[in-house]
Amino acid sequence: MVNIDMRKDDISIVLCGAAGQGVQTVETLLTKTLKKSGFFVFATREYMSRVRGGVNSTTIRVSSKSVRAFVDRIDILIPLSEEALPHLKERISPQTLIIGEKRFIEVLPNLKGEKIEIPFEELSQHIGGKIYSNIIALGAIMRLFKADNKVLHGLLSENFKSKGETIIENNIKAANKGYETADDLLKNHIFKGEFEIDRVPEVANDYIIDGRQAIGLGAIAGGCNFACFYPMAPSTGIGTFLAQHALEFGMIVDQSEDEISVINKALGASYAGARVFISTAGGGFSLMSEGISLAGMTELPLVVVVGMRPGPATGMPTRTCQEDIDLVLYAGAGFFPKVIFAPGSIEDAFNLTQKAFNITQKYHVPVFILPDQYLIDSYYNINTLNIDALEINKNLIKTDPSYERYRFTDSGISPRGVPGYGNGLVDADSHTHNECGEITEDPIIRKRTVQKRFKKLGLLRKAAIPPEFIGSKNFKYLIISWGSNYYLIKEALEKLSRDDVAFLSFKQIYPVHSSVFEYLIKAEVKIAIEQNPTGQFAKLLENETHINMNHRILKHSGYTFSVEEIFEKLKKIIEGDENI
Repeated sequence: MVNIDMRKDDISIVLCGAAGQGVQTVETLLTKTLKKSGFFVFATREYMSRVRGGVNSTTIRVSSKSVRAFVDRIDILIPLSEEALPHLKERISPQTLIIGEKRFIEVLPNLKGEKIEIPFEELSQHIGGKIYSNIIALGAIMRLFKADNKVLHGLLSENFKSKGETIIENNIKAANKGYETADDLLKNHIFKGEFEIDRVPEVANDYIIDGRQAIGLGAIAGGCNFACFYPMAPSTGIGTFLAQHALEFGMIVDQSEDEISVINKALGASYAGARVFISTAGGGFSLMSEGISLAGMTELPLVVVVGMRPGPATGMPTRTCQEDIDLVLYAGAGFFPKVIFAPGSIEDAFNLTQKAFNITQKYHVPVFILPDQYLIDSYYNINTLNIDALEINKNLIKTDPSYERYRFTDSGISPRGVPGYGNGLVDADSHTHNECGEITEDPIIRKRTVQKRFKKLGLLRKAAIPPEFIGSKNFKYLIISWGSNYYLIKEALEKLSRDDVAFLSFKQIYPVHSSVFEYLIKAEVKIAIEQNPTGQFAKLLENETHINMNHRILKHSGYTFSVEEIFEKLKKIIEGDENI
C-alpha cells in the first residue's frame, strides 16, 4: 500500500510529456475544473522550442489559500513520456506520488518516490484510441481531489464542441474511466486517503488569467486602437490575443513581415493620432532601436512590450530571464527620456499596461513594459481586475494656423496635435528641429531641445511609482528585486519568518522613485535578487544612488527561481552574516 500524506492545504501537481501530447489541454481543463470546484490554483509551464517532441512540463498548485508562485516540490507527478522522469528527477522526493504507465514510471528504477501504475493507454483503447489517455489521467486526478465530475463534463463539452458530439462523448467517457479507476484504487487500499484541501466556494466565480491576457486586456483598457507585432516568443500570444478581440474593441491589429516594419508602422500610426502598442522580445527589439530613437526625437507616443528570454541572439526562445534592462534603457542614439515598467503579478501586468498608455500620451515619451516568459506563461485565479478608477487620457489639442508642434514650454511638454484635427501643420522630423519642426543646426536651439528632454525626465521622476515595501520597518536585511520575482520572494519570506528581513519590490525600473534612498541607507545588509548573470537592476540602482549592494542572488539558467531556492539562498546569507 502506498502511504502518502494527503492532508495538506497546498498540493503541487506536475504533468510532463512531449510537445504535441496535449499536456497544455489537460493543464487548462484541470485548473478550470479545480477552480470551479472551489480551490485556489496557480500554474506555470516550461517547454522546449519545438512543435513536437522534446520534454515539456507544467506545474499546478492547488490550495485552500491563494498561491501565486512556482515551487520545486512535486506531490503528484503524471509522466506522459519516457523522458519525463529523467527530466524531473532533481525535483522528485520520497514524498512524490508518481502515477502512470508502467513503462514511464519505471524508467529510473532507483528513483525515490511512491509509484502507482495506471494503464492509461490500455484503458483508452476501449474508448477510441490512446489519444484519450490524457483525459483518463485527468479524471483520475479529479477523483483524488473529490472534484465535481459534472464540472469537468461541461468543460469538455465546451472545449471540444468544434470536434462534434462523438469526440465530446468519448472525452467524457475517458474522464469517467479515470475517475472510476482512481476510485477503485482508493476502495481497494492501493493507496491511502484523499486530498483533504478545504474548499472556498467563492473561488468558483473567479477568473483565471495569464500574463499575456492581462497585458492584452491592459492595452484594451488603455484605449489601444493600433497594435503591431511580429511573432516572437514569449510575446507572440499577446499579439494573437489582441487580434482575436480586435473587432470587439475597434482595434487594428497588424502582424508585420519583420520588426523594422513593426516599429515604423507604429510610429506612422502614432503620428496620425492612434494609441499604439507593440509586442516583441529582445532580439526583435534590437532591430527596432533606430525607430525607438526616432520616437524620442519626434516625441511620438509609443507603448512597447519586450518579453524577456535568455540571449544573446536567438538564445533560448522559450525560457525565462530578466536580461533586457540594459537593452531597453540604452536603446537609441543620444539621450531622450523613457519609462520602463516591470510587472510583478497578473494584476500589475494589466494595470501597468493601461497606465503606460496614459503616460506616453501625456509626456510624449516611449513607455516600455518588461515581463518575462515566466510571468507571461503563468496564471492564477483572481476575483476581478479593478477598472473603476481607470481613465483614458487623450491630451490632444485642436491646432490653429500658428500651431508649433515642438513649442518650448516651462514643463518641457509641447501641446500635441495630430494631422487633420484643426488647421495647423503637424511636423515630424528625425533631425534636430526648431519649434515648428523645421531642421536646424543652431547650437542654441540644440541646447534648448536637450534641456526640454531633461525637464520631462524630471517630471517623470516625480510621477514614478514607488517600490512596494513588505515586512517590518525595523529591518536589518533588505531584499531588492523587481518584476516576476515578487510572489516567489514574498512566499520565501513567509517561510523564513524573520522580523529583521524586509523586501523592496520594484514595478517601475526607470526612472527610479526617490524613496529608494531612504530604504537603502537604512538597511545594514542589502541583497539583490535577479534572473540575469550581471545584476542589471542592482547596477542601475547603484549608479542612481551610489549605494552598493552587499549580496547578489543571481540565476541565469533559463529556468525560473523557485520559492525553496530563494528561501535556502537567503537563509545561507543571513546565517553566514550572523556567524561572522
